[in-house]
Amino acid sequence: MAAAVGMGSVACSAGSTEAEGLTADGLVPFINMGDYAPGASPQRNFNPFSPNKAVVGFTFETLYQVDGFNCAETPWLATAYQWEGTRKLTFTLRDGVKWHDGKPFTADDVVFTYEMIKANPALDLMGVGPVLESVTGHGSTVTMEFTSPAVLLFAKIAKVEIVPKHIWEKAGDPVRFTNDDAIGTGPYRVKTFNARQMVLDRDPGYWQADKVKVKELRFTHSPEGQVDQLRLERGEYDMNSMFVPDIEKVYVAKDPEHNKYWFSPGGVISLYMNLTKAPFDDVAFRRALTSAFDRQGIADKAQFGYVETASQAGLILPNQEEWLDGDIQDGGKIAYDVGKAKKALDDAGYELDGDNRRLGRDGKPLEFEFTVPTGWNDWIQAAQIVKGDFRELGIQVDVATPQQAAYEADRAVGNYDLLFGVYGGDCNIHKDFADPLASAQSAEIGKPAVSNFSRWRDDTTDGLLNTLASADDEQSQKEAVHGLQRVMMDEVPNIPLWYGAKWFQYRTKRVTGWPSAEDPYGVSTDVLLIITRLRPPGS
Repeated sequence: MAAAVGMGSVACSAGSTEAEGLTADGLVPFINMGDYAPGASPQRNFNPFSPNKAVVGFTFETLYQVDGFNCAETPWLATAYQWEGTRKLTFTLRDGVKWHDGKPFTADDVVFTYEMIKANPALDLMGVGPVLESVTGHGSTVTMEFTSPAVLLFAKIAKVEIVPKHIWEKAGDPVRFTNDDAIGTGPYRVKTFNARQMVLDRDPGYWQADKVKVKELRFTHSPEGQVDQLRLERGEYDMNSMFVPDIEKVYVAKDPEHNKYWFSPGGVISLYMNLTKAPFDDVAFRRALTSAFDRQGIADKAQFGYVETASQAGLILPNQEEWLDGDIQDGGKIAYDVGKAKKALDDAGYELDGDNRRLGRDGKPLEFEFTVPTGWNDWIQAAQIVKGDFRELGIQVDVATPQQAAYEADRAVGNYDLLFGVYGGDCNIHKDFADPLASAQSAEIGKPAVSNFSRWRDDTTDGLLNTLASADDEQSQKEAVHGLQRVMMDEVPNIPLWYGAKWFQYRTKRVTGWPSAEDPYGVSTDVLLIITRLRPPGS
């Protein structure tokens, strides 16, 4: 994505003298870790389940860490897990963990957290609630039972951030709770927060404090993408996650010894159409559009050749080639063919008038708005290319660039025509398809959807997802995935365009140990894995 809230950009806010040395106890004094909250004026919100939250990944922890590159599992608040069949999962919790206020972390906290997200779907960012039947604690173990086989869902189940029962049970409505004190089990506590900067301070009582070698994490809010890039060029960021044109010239060349980057494969970037609106509710119209877009032009011009074009099958290829239905021609890659798209629209009843304007079935010219967050320059450029492709069809599209918070709010409730959506690249093939396609991840217009923002609702799709979730052998899993690919090819619930890179720039002057192509232990969003591996240079 063009930006990843929480791992964006920040200005240096301390003198060079402090930056060059270590503290008396051998810690790196600080590093600059990026932006920390959406919106023009960030509010103090440390609810890890809120779309408007500040950075909480260093404060709240999960039972397991499952990294975004290798999908390797690392025990965290839990030390082990065991499946009994495919519907019963037991975690063994780590001893000696305390919340920041000194109270012990227990099984009651885990049980409370999972019961809370089950009872409040708006908090269920991982989509665990619909399949979770019960969760119980016994001493140092927590047992979860599911309504259907859930082995494929482990990464989602294990990555729910755990919150303290003794605070949250008094919070009232957990959806609206801003969690001002931010009491977690993680390595950092909130030191200062305002609309321009947030500082996190290392917790010396953290259960693995010996692995945390940086005293302060500093974040600065800067919603302007151009300002972020300028600061990156100056070497003011120790870490950033943003699209940068000509990265070798504008960044690496400024300090080749310390300025580094690694763009690992990311998710599927698709054209999301609001399927509750005409003509996007017409499958013939959607099918016609599949050959209308210059995917290679987007990859080359908007993404500077950093990425590959995407398959309509919904898979990331060649990474997920083992799941590909061999009967799908060319791996689902659809060639750019304006003539074919025009004929398909004509045949579907969407004809041109005398002014070369494409008409809807109501006889009115088709006009849409394409929404992209301000500052997401690569997406804005890609949207401009898509706008031109629509113009070739006789369809007017205007590109709007609201602030990110407004964009996300409108996207959640379905207040849009067109936008880019991201899915896939997860460690779970079920989640890769469920996020954009499962009815349970959607909602009525006006109510927030979890991840199915296009509002795709289809009994066949839901049946295939249920079959995939319950399949206990590889052949059955592949048959279900092949069926989901046919839905993508035939029904076109969204239109994949390119595979997004996981943007990641880092500097090795203050700290080393960042993930890289040479040491791919995670990606930029695996913040707990990263912060427990960073070290002073030469150590």
